[in-house]
Amino acid sequence: MRSIRAAATGAVTLSLVLAATACGGGSSSGGGSNDSPKTLTYWASNQGASIAVDKQVLQPELDKFQKQTGIKVKLEVVPWSDLLNRILTATTSGQGPDVLNIGNTWSASLQATGALLPWDAKNFAKIGGKERFVDSALGSTGTPGKDPAAVPLYSMAYALYYNKKIFADAGISKPPATWDELVADGKKIQAKGKSALGAEGSNLSENIHHVFVFAKQHGADFFTADGKPDFTSPKVVDAVKSYVDLMAKDKVIPTGDAEYAQNQSVSDFAKGKQAMLLWQSAAANLKSQGMSDDAYGIAPVPVVSGTPGTGTQVDSMVAGINLAVFKNTHNLDGATKFVKFMTSDDEQKVLNKAYSSIPPVKAAQQDAAFSAPATAVLKNTLATSAAALPQVASESQFETAVGTAVKNLFADAAAGRAVTADSVKAALQKAQQQMPAA
Repeated sequence: MRSIRAAATGAVTLSLVLAATACGGGSSSGGGSNDSPKTLTYWASNQGASIAVDKQVLQPELDKFQKQTGIKVKLEVVPWSDLLNRILTATTSGQGPDVLNIGNTWSASLQATGALLPWDAKNFAKIGGKERFVDSALGSTGTPGKDPAAVPLYSMAYALYYNKKIFADAGISKPPATWDELVADGKKIQAKGKSALGAEGSNLSENIHHVFVFAKQHGADFFTADGKPDFTSPKVVDAVKSYVDLMAKDKVIPTGDAEYAQNQSVSDFAKGKQAMLLWQSAAANLKSQGMSDDAYGIAPVPVVSGTPGTGTQVDSMVAGINLAVFKNTHNLDGATKFVKFMTSDDEQKVLNKAYSSIPPVKAAQQDAAFSAPATAVLKNTLATSAAALPQVASESQFETAVGTAVKNLFADAAAGRAVTADSVKAALQKAQQQMPAA
């Protein structure tokens, strides 16, 4: 994600892991105990500008938890590039942490391994009740109709970040509300010698997040109602082509961005090299790179026409991080207490302020800090115009297969090769063939 971005590196291995756990591999199917009541291990995802920053944010809170409960928490901050593979290995070996962060888009896939503690009504009651959490965040906690596999911890949404000075120099008075307006503004910006819009063309998860939104805006879905891949329908093809065409046809994304995968587009924006950035909860990241809050504005992601909302006006996926407990923990009571602590109103304010994210806990979200310009647009997007990525067991393979297809299409665009409806459909057909059989 980066400041927060759920990377799907290594997710292609998930089908093998699911097969192993279905056959009883590891000890993940066993129940938890309270054999080690005074300690917990916690894998936190890398939310800040660096692992060192995360430790500075989290350690005082873990010390606070220890003072309150007598339970010492051993913290490990895991880079996003390693996190999913580390989790998958733990599901088969049974040698994982007690509590861990997961990207919310992985919830259903990891739920299918059977390794995570289900959050049924009894478990939710131990942390104050399910009703404390906003519905949009709960929608990305596992397969619909089943008890959630995790609890929301941080919520995020995409927004359009724009450089005020570059806009003013180009004679643009307001941020674009539609994609046509963005392309037109991009031409004015390029005429002044600046890049218009950044992208991470080689980042699989970034690709998925954006083409998911474009699909929604085209009235399409990547999966049928019963969870089967449907990557080659005409509307999906049109949606993917529309996103890649921002480079291939409209030329507002620089061809060099086809190789970006490590937040280079965020750095370009922070350094004033480009005018616009589509990113989730970027304020802390931009500040860490020296960009002042008053140098940029934040607006909703453009739509095809009109204003953001539901249906074809969706302009963000429901981004975020969930907190999960391994079912075979040796401190089940302590893990539950830790989840309660991390999702308490006070801790939600502390942690989400530190990471420029939005609390998924209703009471904490009402704090004035989350109505500031840096977060007000994100909060409104989550409430009114964001949709959850497909909560299906094969979601992680979807991120890898389709994300790679889009990466390859950007590479074609960068090399000057034509990106046509036929070439997009062929790339998506290849991706669909890589999905596991139903």
